[in-house]
Amino acid sequence: MRVIVFSDSHGVLRFARRALEEAGRVDLLLHAGDFCRDGLRLAGEAGLPVRTVRGNCDDPGEGPLEEVVEASGCRILLAHGHMGGPERWLERLLAKAAECGAGAVVFGHTHTAEIFKEKGILFFNPGSIARPRDYDRPSYGILEIGSKGLSPFLHRI
Repeated sequence: MRVIVFSDSHGVLRFARRALEEAGRVDLLLHAGDFCRDGLRLAGEAGLPVRTVRGNCDDPGEGPLEEVVEASGCRILLAHGHMGGPERWLERLLAKAAECGAGAVVFGHTHTAEIFKEKGILFFNPGSIARPRDYDRPSYGILEIGSKGLSPFLHRI
């Protein structure tokens, strides 16, 4: 299974559309907030199932703050990452991932792409598909889920 991951699109869809073309076959779209409605729109255009969470720039009625996604036997916690403040967000997401049995956390908010492990849990931030803070080029993620588990990849537009 291949999952395309976006975050922090902020209403700018041209790079996300290009990413969908470049990525090839994908089976699911995840959007980690800040204009989560963009994830719904992109998935509709591409004919993909989608899971989204709202971020700090989304309206309260636009969706859940967190979502547990089951994908090919992997449990993924999807969150924007803004809850808990700058000092406690990691601690909070670690506790939530342990509570729901997630082996991975997909998050956004920082506009900085990163992959790291903390206490055996994979943390995956695709960066911003619209307004990156880490490089001059927008980024997105691909999660490949297969017999060897979950493999994360970062891509730049």
